[in-house]
Amino acid sequence: MREIGFDETMEAVVRGFEWGGVAILVVGSLAAFVSAARSYRLIGGRRAYEKARRDVGRAILLGLEFLIIADIVMTITVDPTLESAVALGVIVLVRTFLSFSLEIELEGSLPWRRSAAGADTAEAAPAD
Repeated sequence: MREIGFDETMEAVVRGFEWGGVAILVVGSLAAFVSAARSYRLIGGRRAYEKARRDVGRAILLGLEFLIIADIVMTITVDPTLESAVALGVIVLVRTFLSFSLEIELEGSLPWRRSAAGADTAEAAPAD
């Protein structure tokens, strides 16, 4: 029986995260579309579309997180070269920009303004 080495194990872990990220993208998107189709008559076409769009965005965000994990693990454990580190940096920057853009689109405001907006509405709420 052949002994499995560290690199092979880490490559399997990376493949697992990659498959997980792709599965989240596919299943999450399909679930969002099925949910929107079911709720079309109850909440109307426009609201069903907006719900599907939000849910697909959330699936994309979670899938991107898994893919970023896979890239980090691959670079740190399997291919720790300067070239792979630079490639990882570029990939993480692009995916982070995508995640940030999706987050703004889903929530409707910048993350640092969202917490301030929540505090303002909490202060403006009438006391019991």
